[in-house]
Amino acid sequence: MKRCPECARDYNDDSLSFCLDDGSELLFGPALVDEPATAILHDTAPAGDAPTMAQIHTTHGAKPSEIEPASPGQKRGGVDRRVWLFAAAAAITFTAVFVGYRYYSPFEKSISSVAVMPFVNATGDAEVEYLSDGMTETLINSLSQLPKLSVKARSSVFRYKGKDLDSKQIASELGVQAVLNGRVLQRGETITLSLDLVDAATGDQIWGEQYNRNVGDLLSLQKEIARDVSNKLQSKLSGEDQEHLAKTPTGDQEAYQLYLQGRYEWNKRTGESVRKARQLFEKAIQRDPRFALAYAGIADSHVVVDDAAPHDENPKAKTAALKALELDPTLGEAHAVLANSSFYYEWDWPGAEREYKRAIELSPNYPTAYHWYAESLSAVGRFDESIAMYERALKLDPM
Repeated sequence: MKRCPECARDYNDDSLSFCLDDGSELLFGPALVDEPATAILHDTAPAGDAPTMAQIHTTHGAKPSEIEPASPGQKRGGVDRRVWLFAAAAAITFTAVFVGYRYYSPFEKSISSVAVMPFVNATGDAEVEYLSDGMTETLINSLSQLPKLSVKARSSVFRYKGKDLDSKQIASELGVQAVLNGRVLQRGETITLSLDLVDAATGDQIWGEQYNRNVGDLLSLQKEIARDVSNKLQSKLSGEDQEHLAKTPTGDQEAYQLYLQGRYEWNKRTGESVRKARQLFEKAIQRDPRFALAYAGIADSHVVVDDAAPHDENPKAKTAALKALELDPTLGEAHAVLANSSFYYEWDWPGAEREYKRAIELSPNYPTAYHWYAESLSAVGRFDESIAMYERALKLDPM
């Protein structure tokens, strides 16, 4: 039992520290009578006569009819009761708002643009350079499948490879909200990947993680990384987005590594490296005949050639692209190859436009599709549309 020393009001609730009537500090003490105090809630005064506020006080054995409600202006201990009730309500409201913001409000902002920087090969062995480059490119391709996320193209970020530049400077040059950095270390059959996501505006780390996996778990590691990074970039992923990220290109680990090696060679863009890339893609298909990405790689290797006749290479590119789409109709890169073939070699301009639009729909962050589409639009005199496509390609790939 507690009592107010000013108004002599008793309280059964020992958790209270101050009187609700006059704000005085409560003291422990006995009730005036043996029976416990009874809380009485009186009706409020009629509208216009007094503020609409219930008057609460306690009695000690008194009947409700013997107790008079306090008048609107009545004070106890020199303090207006309404002031204390308002202060208590304000304190409760402030506490609720603070707790709600601190523990339940979404703190992390959604990031709509990112640059995945070339992962550093911390192993120091040039023979595994394909691994750091391949993991970077795979993550770029995975994140590019998210329609609400702008991901800088491979050619834009790889110009920074080997350069020790500040993340804020890179973000400013590329026009992105965040930069993702990574380091790959391979020791025997173990791969360690360290990632950190940096806010371009402040230079602060948004998120960081280290992954330790066996080389044989490379495919599952790639999926895990794509999921974790996308969750940090965007507050909520749709079911379709999650499905895109969960796709597994092949179940054969060795075929996947051959594919990464092939892309590493293909990106060098020399006659010798493209031929080597094609051989690696073919080996990957021997391991897994249903590996659609490897067929897309072969199609690309027949398009990007410096020492062969394009008219000889085009039928091979088209055949490989059709096979890739037979296995996976969602590969925008393969649709772009078909569009290129239709426009430049078959002069099927309506068919080419359909394929270009399909490639962009499936891979909205693939700059080559916009680039080739822009060239075709310019060739038929649709210059305004061509410029719009060039600008989109340039935004995705400033370099």
